[in-house]
Amino acid sequence: MNNHIENIQKRIEPLRNEIINHKLYSSIESVDDLKIFMQYHVYAVWDFMSLLKSLQNNLTCTSIPWYPKGSADTRYLINEIVIGEESDIDQHGIRKSHFEIYLDAMKQCNADTNKIETLLSILKMTTALDYALSVSEAPKEAADFVRSTFHIIETNKNHLLSAIFTFGREDLIPDMFLSIVDRLHEKSPESISTFKYYLERHIEVDGGQHSHLALEMTANLCGTDEKLWLEAENAIVDTLQKRIGLWDGIYNEILSNKPSKKIN
Repeated sequence: MNNHIENIQKRIEPLRNEIINHKLYSSIESVDDLKIFMQYHVYAVWDFMSLLKSLQNNLTCTSIPWYPKGSADTRYLINEIVIGEESDIDQHGIRKSHFEIYLDAMKQCNADTNKIETLLSILKMTTALDYALSVSEAPKEAADFVRSTFHIIETNKNHLLSAIFTFGREDLIPDMFLSIVDRLHEKSPESISTFKYYLERHIEVDGGQHSHLALEMTANLCGTDEKLWLEAENAIVDTLQKRIGLWDGIYNEILSNKPSKKIN
């Protein structure tokens, strides 16, 4: 394995453990708790897609006239990931992005999708992200998380985009959470089946082939430049810290809806 990647993995291990062992998971005891989780987490699912498409726009030619752009190996890596994320299949065999499958899961359990859908509607008319987050009344911690992602996107530095895509995102699902969702599914399959499918598909696709492709892409983009590797490492740390902040926000919201419990 690349020594730089090993160094990153060592540095971020405490943060990853904090996320994987976060008290949020044990607070999810009902479908109503899961709804709150989804109403925050959907923003991370959405901005993950924005991060992915930024990489594709930067690393491949997406304009007319077409011309070869960058490394063919890197073009292959990002295009392979885009296919799986943007046009996967749902549990009924219908082509959908992972974000659309997530929205379906929210609607199945009657989670509120109004805020995230309002955000997208506003962004179709204006690119003013802060305005859209404010008007759509996105939860504060979710809005902070999205802003941090778009701050990296706006740097237009491909090695940073690839780094936080590879190390800072959706491979952080602990077994505890899967077990909780399985238990809820046993009690309420009519409400949880799509979300259960999303998680299983996510682990199969993102945690397998995509993680290897993303590692290779980051290694290609940073190459042997020590400065690029250090910048990438720092961006990953910041992204993981923002994820902890998002998890804290969800945890506090869930507990605030449990009359018998107090936030520590």
